[in-house]
Amino acid sequence: MNTIHLPGQPYPRILIIEDDITLSGLIADQLCEYGYLARQCFDGKSGLTMAIAESFNLILLDVLLPKMDGFAVLNKLRKQSNTPVIMLTACGAEEDRISGFRSGADDYLSKPFNVTELLLRIDAVIRRTKQASIGPLPSSNQLQCENLRLDVDSHEVYVEQQLVGLTVMEFRLLWMLLESRDQVLSKPYLYQELMARPYSRNERSLDMHISKLRRKLGAVGFNTDHIQTMHGQGYCFR
Repeated sequence: MNTIHLPGQPYPRILIIEDDITLSGLIADQLCEYGYLARQCFDGKSGLTMAIAESFNLILLDVLLPKMDGFAVLNKLRKQSNTPVIMLTACGAEEDRISGFRSGADDYLSKPFNVTELLLRIDAVIRRTKQASIGPLPSSNQLQCENLRLDVDSHEVYVEQQLVGLTVMEFRLLWMLLESRDQVLSKPYLYQELMARPYSRNERSLDMHISKLRRKLGAVGFNTDHIQTMHGQGYCFR
């Protein structure tokens, strides 16, 4: 699985309507790692409201939800929106599968499921329904600083002629920092843009990504002093 959505382009937005808070959070984290933006709702009623009020490329919809079950949500949603929907359920019953498709579901996945399979199905549904927005091209196909080069067409990062193996999140983070050279990008801004969630002072995910990024770039000869921590503010590429 190698889904990459580049900086400068709108990332596909996915709404997760799932009452299991732990499972919903795990799914959201995985989606963010693979270049999606994820929103979460934990009951059918609020999920339906958000699905109608905002624009999403795909909805992950649990069947057994408080306040309004998944089938009711889907039936009401289909009266106003054609947003692709993948149904999630712990039941696995054939009648639930049939009911979901009859209500307008695009795919159906029984719990427990493999995260890789979920990501592949999401990618397949988005491609098939052609809902993902292409958006404008980045202002430049490449960004460069000294011996560092980011290539938006090949999705690759080089130091001199050596390829650097970055994750999707690391690529997006480096692109944002380099594109905004000499500007301090705050942690709240980066959390919202990269992970689609609010920043918490106890949250260390961004620090971890910065640390890995510095280590990978430094290992192939790039001067990581360019990536500066601005204490109490955020990060800056100088």
